[in-house]
Amino acid sequence: MSENQSQSTRPAPTGGEALRKPRVAVVFGGRSSEHAISVVTAGAVMRAIDRTKYEVLPIGITADGRWALTADEPDRMTIDDRRLPSVADLAESAEGGVVLSVDPANREVFYSEPGCVPKALGEVDVVFPVLHGPYGEDGTLQGLLELAGVPYVGSGVLASAVGQDKEYMKRVFASFGLPIGPYTVIRPREWERDPAAARKKVVDFAGEHGWPLFVKPARAGSSIGITKVDGLAGLDEAVQEARRHDPKVIVEAQLRGREIECGVLEFEDGPRASVPAEIPPVSSHDFYDFEAKYIDSATGLVPAPLTEEQTGEVRRLAVEAFEAASCEGLVRADFFLTEAGDFVINEINTMPGFTPISMYPRMWQESGVDYAELVDRLVQASLRRSTGLR
Repeated sequence: MSENQSQSTRPAPTGGEALRKPRVAVVFGGRSSEHAISVVTAGAVMRAIDRTKYEVLPIGITADGRWALTADEPDRMTIDDRRLPSVADLAESAEGGVVLSVDPANREVFYSEPGCVPKALGEVDVVFPVLHGPYGEDGTLQGLLELAGVPYVGSGVLASAVGQDKEYMKRVFASFGLPIGPYTVIRPREWERDPAAARKKVVDFAGEHGWPLFVKPARAGSSIGITKVDGLAGLDEAVQEARRHDPKVIVEAQLRGREIECGVLEFEDGPRASVPAEIPPVSSHDFYDFEAKYIDSATGLVPAPLTEEQTGEVRRLAVEAFEAASCEGLVRADFFLTEAGDFVINEINTMPGFTPISMYPRMWQESGVDYAELVDRLVQASLRRSTGLR
């Protein structure tokens, strides 16, 4: 939906009143284990949004699911001395809540507190959802926004769901002929009804592909809940750790090689890929886990030291992955460059880490699109796009 179209449903200005700037609701936090990273991402986005072009309405979702009106203070939305931020620390009230109209003809947002008349906060023209993980990045919030008729940044319901579920993501990629690594899945009822059979399935998988294996929540991100397992002795504990975050568990064989990432951004003429980056081994960590990413701030190499041919190939595959999952807006595609010289796609992130030091913005910075322009392009693309089936 275009900016002019998004404004066409409003009453015409009277008495010389100027049309207001488009209002961007930055929605962040949420019920997933990536709550704090979402808060950090939102702070970076709010700092970058051009306030001369847009009004900003910060809406935080607490860890228990309450939609809260929060302070517009992005400098408080950072990791401070290893302390992770939360929406609860930023909410203007411990009880008040934000309500979004689900009438497509009325994009009004209201704020209510117990015993008080709801207060109208005005219309929202576009939502910038910077939630990571379940209840935000997985198609649930996108479905609500479709019902409400509000344009939003990023992929639609299907692509968001596929991008969140590592099993079905791999199934989609394989059906489009993209190279994927070996994996097996422990479904919730398998582990609950017959853990011995589920354990044997993993052991047989290890017999075919070797140890170590990576045991992961199937629908989580930021490397939360992942365990590198070197043998049978650590398997049960790894499965239980993954199940703390998601009842479905995916087990992946180790792919020996280099970790390569590539950003995809939707332009007016279609999706384009950024220069790729490389995540070098982190000597102080067994793998690129949550602590390495966000606490110790391990950084990647941008651009990745690849040949021209390798760079072209990974960029082509990144765009193919974007299209295969019917993505929109943005994606970070993660690959392994194996010792045999082949690229294997590991996963995509439909709402990747988005702080200025995150890999996705860094790759686009190196590609000629700075952080503020990146945010603006995403908002403008959403204003141009109509809601509805995608």
